[in-house]
Amino acid sequence: MKKTVAIALAVAWMFIAQTQAQAQWIVGQSAPLTGGNAAFGKDIRDGALAYFKSVNARGGVNGRQIDLITIDDRNERKQAGENAQILLRDKKAVALFGFASATLSLDAMPLAEQNNVLFFAPFSGADPVRKASPVVFTLRASYGQELESMLSFWTGFGVKKVVVVHYDDEVGKQNFAVVTDFLSKLNQKPSSISIKRNAKIDPAVIESLVSARPEVMINTVLSGPAAEISKQLTERGMVILTSSLSFVGAQQYITAAGPAASGVSIAQVVPNPAGSAAIVRECAKALQDAGVTATLNSTHLEACIGAKVLTEAMRQAKKPGNSESLLEAMSNLGTYDVGGFVVKYAPNKHHGSSYVSLGMVSRDGRMRN
Repeated sequence: MKKTVAIALAVAWMFIAQTQAQAQWIVGQSAPLTGGNAAFGKDIRDGALAYFKSVNARGGVNGRQIDLITIDDRNERKQAGENAQILLRDKKAVALFGFASATLSLDAMPLAEQNNVLFFAPFSGADPVRKASPVVFTLRASYGQELESMLSFWTGFGVKKVVVVHYDDEVGKQNFAVVTDFLSKLNQKPSSISIKRNAKIDPAVIESLVSARPEVMINTVLSGPAAEISKQLTERGMVILTSSLSFVGAQQYITAAGPAASGVSIAQVVPNPAGSAAIVRECAKALQDAGVTATLNSTHLEACIGAKVLTEAMRQAKKPGNSESLLEAMSNLGTYDVGGFVVKYAPNKHHGSSYVSLGMVSRDGRMRN
């Protein structure tokens, strides 16, 4: 008798646990929380988590709390793919959100497609995350749009000798190809400096830069190697005009490079985090309320904006907590102003924004737009 009662209680508790899990919006995220790109990954997590916490404090979405589950991928593609599998299979995520790069998204996106689950707002404007897919929706402008903005600026001043620092992988080579295509229209050809992902800067890289004597360097790599290159060039007394993709992570680069960051221009795909836009104020407050002591930066802000857009799709979903309904809601979201930053989605429009501005790092280590 006692055994029967115990089994019945255990079944009841299992039912309650399952009901509670189903009553949540489970959002899955893979991010580099350790390793060389950990600062970037943590800022992505913190910006999104802060906004979701603010929503939960107000009662959640349609009576359901949002549970952001973030798993460390150490900035490794294989691990990110394995994390996506765990999030979809074991955690039953209704969306995969805010993966930190195109490389980290490559193995996760096919899994999202197989499960018909939304893959939203990867921190990348690279071509692989912008290919036609029924489940992939981006938030930011493309790297092509960023690079064209930079190159138009520099070539407008008569610059001709351009060198591109990029990773020696699929995504890095595609970024170099974008620059090549743009400059070919001006009968110019860029030089290529390729580096290995997750590896220290080889002295030969610096020697190649010095030998190339470029008028402008276009950086398409992360904050760690970009900062190391800047510092080593500064130590040699060399000044090379530099522009970087937003991929670098502006604040992460500024912190890592220190004084060597001064004068570097960085593409921005969200409003100035020190500006007065309503979304900036909202995200800064959410971050503070969540107990994050760091000042709001562009990475926090982009993650927060992405979280707000995803939350709005949840509000419009016909079936709360349902992944297919959420995907449909995102596809039909239409024009949505988050507070000074506008996105637009439709069944045939999966890229929400084309906003690009160029900022420059001042001598006091701040981004000036």
